[in-house]
Amino acid sequence: MDSFDDTALALMKFGVGQPVSRKEDPTLLRGQGRYTDDINLAGQAYAVMVRAKVAHGVLKGVDTKAAAAMPGVLAILTNADLEAAGFGPLKCAMNIPARDGSPMKTPPRPSLAKGKVRYVGEAVACVVAETAVQAKDAAEAVELDIEELPAVTNPGDALKPGAPQIHDEAPGNLVLDFHYGDAEAVKNAFAAAAHVTRLEINSNRIVVNAMEPRSAIGSYDSKTERWTLHVGCQGVMGIRGGLAKDVLQVPADKVRVLTGNVGGSFGMKSQVYPEYGPLLLASKKLGRPVKWTDERSESFLSDHAGRDHQRVAELALDKDGRFLAVRLGGTGNAGAYIYPPMPATTNAVKNLIDVYATPAMEVNSQVVFTNTTPVAAYRGAGRPEGNYYMERLIDTAAREMGIDRVELRRRNHIAPTQMPYKAPSGMNYDSGEFTAVLDKALVASDWNGFEARKAQSAKRGKLRGRGVGSYLEVTGPPAKEYGGIRFEGDGTITMLSGTLDYGQGHATPFAQVLSEQTGIPFDRFRLLQGDSDQLKVGGGTGGSKSALVGSQAFLEAGDKLIEQGKQIAAHVLEAATADIEFVKGRYVIAGTDRSISIVELADRLRGGLKLPADVPQSLDVSHISDNPPFSFPNGCHVAEIEIDPDTGTIEVVRYFMVNDFGTVINPMLVAGQAHGGVIQGIGQALMERTVYDPQGQPIAGSFMDYAMPRATDAPDFSIENHSVPCKTNRLGVKGCGEAGCAGALPSVMNAIVDALAGHGVTHIDMPVTPEKVWRVLNRA
Repeated sequence: MDSFDDTALALMKFGVGQPVSRKEDPTLLRGQGRYTDDINLAGQAYAVMVRAKVAHGVLKGVDTKAAAAMPGVLAILTNADLEAAGFGPLKCAMNIPARDGSPMKTPPRPSLAKGKVRYVGEAVACVVAETAVQAKDAAEAVELDIEELPAVTNPGDALKPGAPQIHDEAPGNLVLDFHYGDAEAVKNAFAAAAHVTRLEINSNRIVVNAMEPRSAIGSYDSKTERWTLHVGCQGVMGIRGGLAKDVLQVPADKVRVLTGNVGGSFGMKSQVYPEYGPLLLASKKLGRPVKWTDERSESFLSDHAGRDHQRVAELALDKDGRFLAVRLGGTGNAGAYIYPPMPATTNAVKNLIDVYATPAMEVNSQVVFTNTTPVAAYRGAGRPEGNYYMERLIDTAAREMGIDRVELRRRNHIAPTQMPYKAPSGMNYDSGEFTAVLDKALVASDWNGFEARKAQSAKRGKLRGRGVGSYLEVTGPPAKEYGGIRFEGDGTITMLSGTLDYGQGHATPFAQVLSEQTGIPFDRFRLLQGDSDQLKVGGGTGGSKSALVGSQAFLEAGDKLIEQGKQIAAHVLEAATADIEFVKGRYVIAGTDRSISIVELADRLRGGLKLPADVPQSLDVSHISDNPPFSFPNGCHVAEIEIDPDTGTIEVVRYFMVNDFGTVINPMLVAGQAHGGVIQGIGQALMERTVYDPQGQPIAGSFMDYAMPRATDAPDFSIENHSVPCKTNRLGVKGCGEAGCAGALPSVMNAIVDALAGHGVTHIDMPVTPEKVWRVLNRA
């Protein structure tokens, strides 16, 4: 068997489309991962944050005398120390204009509270000691003099005249009065409509609860005047940029950010947090590294929350059930500060129309400050909500108009012949077969056999419902990305990426792409990420973009590698570069059987091969990709649920999904992403919710009071792919990371309403807890 056949066999096992196990799994499963809290630097001290225990108040003083005298205490920092050192506040990275063109209100966010506290859990002081226990004991001895003010936690209440004013820079607590769409066209469509469906609908606030709590280690090198932060995050270049520009106010090359393994994030770890500045300043003052790690109860107070939107959604239809326009209004809770790049409340614009031909749309959102933990991106960052609103509107409209819910969807699908489709959202859909995806999901779920299963449930005293939920995601936010390929002395090849794996498994699909392109054995590739000193640019990971922008960067880097190698191969083979062809991983002199592989070239170079000055001296390449367009993954989920009317308990008993992720690089990893997203969607739909009392105190502050989905809550999943390659990137990939969440919310909620329809329920809000169901079933 010749080497060409060897290459073909390798690609059958490790190429694009193969279910290759993740490269990092053996390390992680043996407990050998290296997360931030696993790192211990020489001379390391420990920090604990002193946090506000009231939601709103004037900070009149911080008494540190007793704490400073306690054993092991090295330093106690307040905002005054940060300002004296020239540290700046955190700033919002994006400013969205309001409907009148005025800028979004973005008050600065101090790393440690200045003048006021605005939510329970806001950091006020940083205590540093020799041990974590000593720091915690001393933190409890710090006394905060706070004159408590009235608090407001509900966005609707925060907008009322006379509501507590949270920031002077945002009169009436209004961050942004946002508008998108053609208001006149929508108004006319609703006026001409034969039927209008209207829903008051929410997206409940949740705590993100990544498996790994946040952690960071700050250090300062006085010789080089460089700052280093070890931190679990979603992208080291973004963290470096925010720290350098806003907090430290130094050139970016004076800051290094390092990230090892990360135990989940879902958007929550994508920003610069207030704790980072105090850690870095303490390190400089003490001349030693300073480490801080969240406790879970602290995470509930300080981690950016997710969702929290109160909406009014409306759908206008003609007499035949054709969609004329969709309109979305309502509020989004920003929490006490607006630091994340974009309020997720505005993001529903991108995919509100879902997979349906809808001529006109309008979105009106009031983003509001409240005395609650700041809200940031959470798996989909507003886009799953857009799908959810539309799919609930469709089920409701179908019932009101007497049209079958599946037929109503089919009737309004964007057809393949309409592609590319210019949506009123401004998005340009390049591909998709939405009716085919729906039909495949119905067949997979045995939609027509439901009545028999419902009858069997009834015999056992259970209510049974089914729900269908289509979705369309908008993934791959346009951004340049870095892809580097470096040949190491031990024969391995390092892939350098500006994306960052926090559970997705990037090393495997990136290696599959490059192995297929170059013919280099899959096992030789290693991924290097999470070191800002090794990167030129890097957008991190978010918005389901890594398979798109990361793979594209590596493909283009691979092109450079192949062309660069041609010149070296020509020298080795004693031929003209123009006569060298690259075929199945080998450089071949055209018309001959003489050839050499990239791996063999690398071995020769490692062995001291001398090259002329006009020939590249190595195979190493560095590449920054251009901005690829958005991709539009889509799919259809079908859920069946059972309700025990005696207890109100809901069980998801069957779950089916058909997804169009374009070209699937690794179906095993894609299935894992879809499963995880569905579980998070089920968690939001059935149990997760953050609650505040009127004084702004969080009622759910631990897993004792905050329900999370467990393994027993997970149904058996059936997943199928209906791949329609994306037409705007070379691989044809579409992002998959947030799609599970997008399909789970509408399918599960539609199934619940279906099960309760016989009891007069036409809509119910998330989370649908057993108590809520029991009250519905037992109301007078």
